[in-house]
Amino acid sequence: MSRKEALVVLERSEPVSETWNRVLLARANDRPTAWDYVQRIFSNFIELHGDRSFRDDPSILAGLASLEGQSVAIIAHYKGKSFKDRVQRNFGMAHPEGYRKALRVMRLAEQFNLPIVSLIDTPGAYPGIEAEERGQVEAIARNIQEMFEIAVPIVATVIGEGGSGGALALGVADRVLMLENSIYSVISPEACAAILWNDPAKSADAAAQLRMTARHLHGLGIVDEIISEPEGGAQKDVAKMSQTLKASLTAALSEVGLLGREALLVRRYEKFHGMVRYRLLS
Repeated sequence: MSRKEALVVLERSEPVSETWNRVLLARANDRPTAWDYVQRIFSNFIELHGDRSFRDDPSILAGLASLEGQSVAIIAHYKGKSFKDRVQRNFGMAHPEGYRKALRVMRLAEQFNLPIVSLIDTPGAYPGIEAEERGQVEAIARNIQEMFEIAVPIVATVIGEGGSGGALALGVADRVLMLENSIYSVISPEACAAILWNDPAKSADAAAQLRMTARHLHGLGIVDEIISEPEGGAQKDVAKMSQTLKASLTAALSEVGLLGREALLVRRYEKFHGMVRYRLLS
């Protein structure tokens, strides 16, 4: 879909039921996780652990791998598969040490001139007291700031949920891709419904108003490419979905890899600065 076509879609309100169905698909228990894609798309994956300060956060998967013969760094939210695994990985909600681990790997990638692949799938950063005590807000803000300054290509893909600052902390990239049935928003529909209407039953209406689906965000210029999913969602054919994602990642890395260091950083800054739109009300 071209940007012009996406803008036409943006002007038409997507049916509430269709938006909510995409929310449910993005959250489905059998939806492919970051680890599913890492296993199928990359080779020679070496996982790196710890933030060199507090501990390892298993909700962030990070390491080095090969993509079509090219060495890359990978940072990803990982929700886990089984219920026990999901609990261990905090359902993909990272603590500050998780974001600091991701930043450590990104700095390592810059040191060795490796492109970075980011896979986003989180309801949001962990909001617990202990996370706040260890500097959750600072960790997210630092990642966002430093991703504008890391002088290697960065390609981010929203593969499931992209929730609030927890998603954006891995989302400042030269190319931002989004799977067809993924979602990306500053707030969850449930939280939005609670704030606006004090009624969780209005979550589907909130989702539609937030315009959090891939085609709306493409129309707004927030994402650069929508990656098609198999009929019924990515979980229906993980192998096919992995190959489609692999092709998009390879193409995106090839495109931004042609830019020099200065041009890369300038374009990245302009990309996000250009998203800002405001209107003065009399």
